[in-house]
Amino acid sequence: MYQFIDRDLDSLDPGCRFLVWSMRAWVTSMGQRNCPAHALAPAFAKWRMIGGLQAFHRSMLLFNRDALETFGFSPLACNRVSEHEALIMGLIVSMRQHGPHSARATLEMMVQEEAVGDLLGTLSTVSATLMVAGLFPGDAAATPETRH
Repeated sequence: MYQFIDRDLDSLDPGCRFLVWSMRAWVTSMGQRNCPAHALAPAFAKWRMIGGLQAFHRSMLLFNRDALETFGFSPLACNRVSEHEALIMGLIVSMRQHGPHSARATLEMMVQEEAVGDLLGTLSTVSATLMVAGLFPGDAAATPETRH
């Protein structure tokens, strides 16, 4: 988490920028009473992440419904990573580097207990899809011509 919080988006790798954009776009879509999965599908397809869209959408739904506190996501145009955006990216990185046990301990402090198992599953899928797409945060990755 600390490697991401309050960072300038331009200093982050494409995978991090994709995740931040996805979280913000999901929240924006919900606020406009639109289907977030439908709104995010074109970008997920473009970035070879379509296989992770359902898991990402479910993760965000669970964070929205079962969070122990209100999560704060920055507006799309903001150039800094918020605390909760950094926490979610940190969880995804932790899943790969330290396995689900470490992520479980963090999730237990973020969401109600009944959501922890589901979130471990969905975040694991998002993590695996990011790896397959070459977008895992911290990995060198080829990117489409346009960024989000």
